[in-house]
Amino acid sequence: MFDPSRDQVRTFFIEAWKKRKDSQIMTPLESMAANLVAMHPEYHEDMEDPDALNREFPVEQGRTNPFLHLSMHLAIAEQISIDHPPGIRQAHQKLASRLDDHEAAHEIMECLGQVVWESQRLGKPLDNDTYVDLILRRAS
Repeated sequence: MFDPSRDQVRTFFIEAWKKRKDSQIMTPLESMAANLVAMHPEYHEDMEDPDALNREFPVEQGRTNPFLHLSMHLAIAEQISIDHPPGIRQAHQKLASRLDDHEAAHEIMECLGQVVWESQRLGKPLDNDTYVDLILRRAS
């Protein structure tokens, strides 16, 4: 299983964004990451900050960690592309039928955050059925 460090994740997004700005050739995953950054202009400054690798994003400052947010987008896109957990693709389609694709991903992100938090709190594996059910409820 791929388990990158915090610095590796941050470097990946920063380099993908730099490649896009410099019109360099990118891998498909880098292109996807750069497109996600492009959809979030509020993160552009963070991607270009030389201190971004070391910066903290405490909740108390009222800012979302851009690297966490973008990583969740990437994870959700991958889940939808392979329909895992089963049913997430259909649940996404239902959400996207009433919201734009980006807003649908943000709704799914809220559900993912909830099931990850519950999993960590209870010390149990992530409940895929609850995850998909939460998404379907938001789609209703």
